[in-house]
Amino acid sequence: MMEPRTSRPEKRLAAIANLHQAGVPAGVNVAPLIPGLNDEEVPAILEASAAHGAQWANYIMLRLPGAVKPLFIDWLQRNMPDRAGKIVRRLQAVREGELSDPRFGSRMRGEGELADVVASFFQLSRRRYGLENRHYELATDHFRRTGHNQLSLFDP
Repeated sequence: MMEPRTSRPEKRLAAIANLHQAGVPAGVNVAPLIPGLNDEEVPAILEASAAHGAQWANYIMLRLPGAVKPLFIDWLQRNMPDRAGKIVRRLQAVREGELSDPRFGSRMRGEGELADVVASFFQLSRRRYGLENRHYELATDHFRRTGHNQLSLFDP
């Protein structure tokens, strides 16, 4: 409903499963996480992701920079008029009263009490389903230079 042209959840989970079966480490990014709208879905999303082979999970709090802000507010009021006020107030609660915060370090997670609650809830769910962040070493031993062949893609 919110992102009509994106892949359905089943397709995303199938992609994770295919990557996992092929031995490719895969994870999930819950984005945008919107307090009051989809934050309660985090446990189910992470459970399904883990069941399909995801190995880590992260989230990004909804950001509403520039022209995106009025588009989102309009969408929210048209599609969820009964919940719009609550969702806007929660977004403001994680952005120090604003709907967007461009500052590095807070723009992806938010700040304040509600942002801390969301982060704790996410971490608890992540731990529950074994999706703690993992760090992988980049393996370059299979990389091979192919020359300058890619530039031929631009030939008429």
